[in-house]
Amino acid sequence: MERPVARSSPAAGDPAAERRPRGRPRKTLHDRDDGNRRQEVLRAAARLFRRKGFHATSTRDIAAAAGMRSGSPFYHFKSKGALLYAVMEEGMRSAILRQQAALADAPAVPQERLRLLVRNHFDILLGPGSDFIPVMLYESRSITARQRTLLAQLQGDYEAPWLPVLDGLHAAGRLRADVKLARLLIFGALNWSAQWYDRRKGASLDELTGAALQLFIGDCP
Repeated sequence: MERPVARSSPAAGDPAAERRPRGRPRKTLHDRDDGNRRQEVLRAAARLFRRKGFHATSTRDIAAAAGMRSGSPFYHFKSKGALLYAVMEEGMRSAILRQQAALADAPAVPQERLRLLVRNHFDILLGPGSDFIPVMLYESRSITARQRTLLAQLQGDYEAPWLPVLDGLHAAGRLRADVKLARLLIFGALNWSAQWYDRRKGASLDELTGAALQLFIGDCP
């Protein structure tokens, strides 16, 4: 058997050795900032799409709102349509996570769980940073059929925890309507608040929640 040939270490100052990467390359400042900039674009786009509408909002508007050059949003998104879908998807995924957190320590009593679900839904629709879901509700015609299908799956995940709550209320005689129809009517009523609610002039979200519970199941605040 031949003796292994010892490999000499690269000589100090060898340019080839100095160019050879060691371990994982360091992230540049641009790489570290990339995720934050993407979120800034999403937030700016959501705000403008909600206020001006998708078709009336230009990528130049979005870039200016995000403090970027006019073409910079295309570094993160292929087109304005792709950005619109990303806003909707971000809104739904965030809503699912927020709902899960709200229900984590919720009591098993159906009417209390419904109160929590309604209050959280109002916060998603009307609270701070609440532009994402209203954009999805009122700009769905501007995305593709495939994108609508993908969003419908996320909506199904979001609405799934409501069904056992409504079933429990129906079994207890607190909800007299058919559960499937009740779910559609409840979401229709809650979502429409994004059109008329003004946090500067209207009731608080707690007061809205109390009124909704009275309307849906006759529950007193």
